Amino acid sequence: MTKNSNLIAQISLVCAMILWASSLVALKMAFQGYHPMQVVFGRMLVASLCFLVFIPSFRRIQWRRQDFKYLLIMAVCEPCLYFIFEAKALENTSASQAGMITAMLPLLVAILAWTFLKEQVSRQTLFGFFLAIAGASWLSLSSETSEMAPNPLLGNFCEFLAMVCAAGYTVSLKHLTSNYPPLFLTAFQAFLGSLFFFPFLLSPGIGFPDQWMTIPALSIIYLGTFITLGAYGLYNFGVSKISANHAAAFVNLIPVFSVFLGMLILGDNLIIEQWLACGLVFIGVYVSRRGGEKIQSENPTHQ
Repeated sequence: MTKNSNLIAQISLVCAMILWASSLVALKMAFQGYHPMQVVFGRMLVASLCFLVFIPSFRRIQWRRQDFKYLLIMAVCEPCLYFIFEAKALENTSASQAGMITAMLPLLVAILAWTFLKEQVSRQTLFGFFLAIAGASWLSLSSETSEMAPNPLLGNFCEFLAMVCAAGYTVSLKHLTSNYPPLFLTAFQAFLGSLFFFPFLLSPGIGFPDQWMTIPALSIIYLGTFITLGAYGLYNFGVSKISANHAAAFVNLIPVFSVFLGMLILGDNLIIEQWLACGLVFIGVYVSRRGGEKIQSENPTHQ
């Protein structure tokens, strides 16, 4: 890959992280007016409508039967299970705290690649992983309930489960990008997500929205266009150009952006003990990445 294409991939990933960080804030705002399942289905529907114009070009794609299981795993992990866990997370914790939990995704990708793809993982990486787990646990246990975080322990745990799903998504996505364009994979997620979340609206406790609430409604439109279409498109493009582990490392930017946006827009605040816990998460991520870089330097051909 050329230096310019590598730079474009990295810029795409940075932009995706900024958008994803803003999605945590947008979700909190949307949940103030609509049920979480209405919000998730709404964003999937908006994105699907945006992709309708690309359907003629998708017809030229050569399907491979052996890829069906990977497409299914990708879509089930994200958006299906991922958005269920993230919706539950943001019902119970703040956008800032949820953003901190996302720092664990690169470590989870490494563990998943070690388990299923037999990629090498150093002891230093494992040590960093457990440091990050400890930091995330400390962050959750030291959290105080508030209007924006009524049950932070449950919310942060659900965000962790969402990151497990995101790790499965990243590994399966990397396998698929060698045969399918990023735009098609993003559209596949949106269409399958719409089908998956539609039945939730038929349950008596949820139903269809019966009124327009400007800020929550605009937040859903933003999530469907800039996040589901934009952020995922940029991330899928980046993953198609560089390694899955390298792409996942950019997720470390989300906590920085999410804490800043959460404080600026939602008025989130972290106490000193929580800032220390956040520091432990970042130390764990740094230790883990150093372990991964050591393996790559010792095995330059192992990708």
